[in-house]
Amino acid sequence: MKKGIAASKGYAIGNVVIKEDNEVCIVETKITDLDAEKTKLNKAIENSREQLTKIKEKAEKDLGAAKAAVFESHMMLLDDPEFTGAVEMNIESNMVNAEKALNDVIEMYMGIFGAMEDEYMKERAADIKDVGNRILANLAGKAGSGLEDLQENTIVVAHDLTPSDTAQLDKNKVIGFLTNIGGRTSHSAIMARTLEIPAVVGLMDITECVKDGDTVILDGEEGLAIINPDEATIAQYEEKKAAYEKEKEELKKLIEVETVTKAGKRVEVCGNIGKAEDIHQVLENGGDGVGLFRTEFLYMDREDMPTEEEQFESYKYVGEKAEGRPIVIRTLDIGGDKKLPYLPLPEEMNPFLGYRAIRLCLDRKEIFKIQLRALLRASAYGNIKIMFPMISSLEEFLAAKEVLSECMDELRAEGKEFNADLEVGMMVEIPAAAVCADELAKYVDFFSIGTNDLIQYTLAADRMNEKVSYLYKPNHPAVLRLIKMTIDAAHKEGKWCGMCGEVAGDESMIPTLVEYGLDEFSMSATSILKAKQIIMNN
Repeated sequence: MKKGIAASKGYAIGNVVIKEDNEVCIVETKITDLDAEKTKLNKAIENSREQLTKIKEKAEKDLGAAKAAVFESHMMLLDDPEFTGAVEMNIESNMVNAEKALNDVIEMYMGIFGAMEDEYMKERAADIKDVGNRILANLAGKAGSGLEDLQENTIVVAHDLTPSDTAQLDKNKVIGFLTNIGGRTSHSAIMARTLEIPAVVGLMDITECVKDGDTVILDGEEGLAIINPDEATIAQYEEKKAAYEKEKEELKKLIEVETVTKAGKRVEVCGNIGKAEDIHQVLENGGDGVGLFRTEFLYMDREDMPTEEEQFESYKYVGEKAEGRPIVIRTLDIGGDKKLPYLPLPEEMNPFLGYRAIRLCLDRKEIFKIQLRALLRASAYGNIKIMFPMISSLEEFLAAKEVLSECMDELRAEGKEFNADLEVGMMVEIPAAAVCADELAKYVDFFSIGTNDLIQYTLAADRMNEKVSYLYKPNHPAVLRLIKMTIDAAHKEGKWCGMCGEVAGDESMIPTLVEYGLDEFSMSATSILKAKQIIMNN
């Protein structure tokens, strides 16, 4: 039995197919025909583009437009003059073969992203590797994932699965996957959850522990891989699998049902999204709206700042699709360890406590105002609420509201429509904000508790550091007290309080949050129905 990270829920009992790594052996050779080498590179890029187009079309069909969007960003990388230009420059400057030049650029980019503390940004290194390795494979004539002709009841075992590998999986044949590395936020894990294929990642050496044809039980609840189990264990897991499938069907009955606690309190269960298109999955899973729209993703994977018009269209799209449901949009949370190529920021010893989020926005008002104007204009098309992140004091909140007021005056003067009465709230993710919640509650329209940072700041335990992960406890008495203080402070002033951190979707924590009187829970779309069930039973 092997223990890893449960990346996608469910159970599977099937036969192993090990995906061989198609890594290209990089040998540096000096070239004499520069034009021929550049032509070879461009041909490989063009072949990669054609392959990604097909993968994107399949992903749109199987996963939906939101999840297929990752391949749009992959294709954009192929067209990115900074990426391809760096490869060409390397060929030209060093007169080396395209494979060596490309591999150098891939390693450079992966080093930059991999060094970042933010887990999401670390996972973006996988995108660079995926696209780069595809071009390398085409240069070497080794294109193909090795996952094209699989038998039914297959469990794919690999060192890692790229986003494009995962998107190509035929869920009629592949019933799960196991990998040596990876985390819950990797694209492949997210896609597995969307495809509803169980997955366990971070198993360290699973590729060394199994061989093709072995029988494996995949436990996506506990993060286990049981190799060549006996009949009794198989029978036990057949029962678990049947019960899990039955529960999934039962949960679908809650899609249209309002979430009401046993005490008769109506509670909203919403979804967290990163892209506008993600609203569809939230609604399909019975979400009451969006409790957190992470707008920083609009700023990533591009070479310049998104314009007011681009942002407006994105926010408007979500507002219209929600059809009156609440949409809480967090203003730009960038800086520190989340860096943008077009926004130079100083290096910091402690980026999580540094120049980021509202601190950056209040300092760079020209960036902040573009976003606020777009948000205000979009408020005319839906029930949009604005939320400021990383607030540590009343002065910060009032300063942010003052900038918002300036934007309202500008839009009035220009004759542009917006909802002047839209709700404006803040995230409570800094302990100081929770301690002063009674004062802040007099000025905000709502609170949303960001438990991911609140826990690590309260317990001085970096949530990305495996060495201190045992200290990162959502149910620590200090964390629970801060959560309850925040909820009570909001209610005392007649305001509502939500939660958009991971704890909101933690099945073991939900009963406590119901007891505390939390008004809104926001989580990943696939967790919504189970959360609704637990809330209704408490």
